[in-house]
Amino acid sequence: MDLRLLRYFVAVVEERHIGRAAVRLHMTQPPLSRAVKQLETELGTLLLHRSAAGVTPTAAGAALYDEARTLLAQADQLRVRVAAAGGPATITIGTLADSAEQAGTRLAAAFHERHPGVDVRIREAGFTDPTTGLRAGLVEVALTRAPFDDAGISTVVLRTDPVGVVLRADDPLARRDAVRLGDLADRRWFRLPDGTDPIWHTYWNGGELRGDGPVVRTVHECMQAVLWSGTVGLMPLGHTLPDGLTAVPLLDMPPSRLVVAWNEADTSPLVRSFVQLAATLYRP
Repeated sequence: MDLRLLRYFVAVVEERHIGRAAVRLHMTQPPLSRAVKQLETELGTLLLHRSAAGVTPTAAGAALYDEARTLLAQADQLRVRVAAAGGPATITIGTLADSAEQAGTRLAAAFHERHPGVDVRIREAGFTDPTTGLRAGLVEVALTRAPFDDAGISTVVLRTDPVGVVLRADDPLARRDAVRLGDLADRRWFRLPDGTDPIWHTYWNGGELRGDGPVVRTVHECMQAVLWSGTVGLMPLGHTLPDGLTAVPLLDMPPSRLVVAWNEADTSPLVRSFVQLAATLYRP
């Protein structure tokens, strides 16, 4: 029997409400409802009485709840004993600019709940390396943004975000509801450092390499280049910008993909667990 489904069911019974249980489990309500129905189908019996006020367990549900709590406690004890026998465990997560924040607190909470004894280390990379150190072996898994050269690297898309152009607030284009790349043809674009992944560089330069603006290595440098030099910068929409800057949607720019990435050859159970959690929490 799937321990994940049992854990979901226990939360629903204890919260007496699908919505509250979903919040507790760091997930949305529809997949939780489907998971409970899947469990009922597998067991061939109704486990919950459902009403507008919430849910209560049936006689079968109450029996399953008691047994499930015991089984889950044993599974947690087993995980702790195995982890202790294997020695201290660590995982290094690479991040890029806003990637960790955009992945949200749900992923961190879920990972710590599943692996309470694991030492999590964070490495933030600059724009030069969108893999955040995966290729160099500096991190084991990355929260970053595609596209980039992903040869030998596996990725799972967590979400997609529309892209906007960052402009000074007094720029004539800042008054528009949206712009197109053609509207920016005569503007100076920021550049990324020499040696930057060309696929990544091209994307953030609006689909072609442009070489007439200042070199930037971080989000902060990008914002300052726009503010002080009037250059064009791109960013996923939805971020808070410094005073004096604004973001205008870019209609003909493909969306930016927030991804979890790892080396294809990596067989680490912690990496697999991290990726599985991320994919489950952010599944559309």
